[in-house]
Amino acid sequence: MTESKRVEVAGKTLVCPVCSGDKFWHRTALLNTRGATFLGFDWANREADNYVCERCKHMLWFHE
Repeated sequence: MTESKRVEVAGKTLVCPVCSGDKFWHRTALLNTRGATFLGFDWANREADNYVCERCKHMLWFHE
């Protein structure tokens, strides 16, 4: 993972709802669907941004 940092989402500073931490690691994850997986097209699924709390490791998901 990359260095953790403060993040803004929709103009507001992101705060962990579990521990109130304010530094997160960023990663992306595929939003798999049954159909795409069945047909072997997992690569075609949409992505979501994940922010993982540095303190408690709680993960928050954001999708456009």
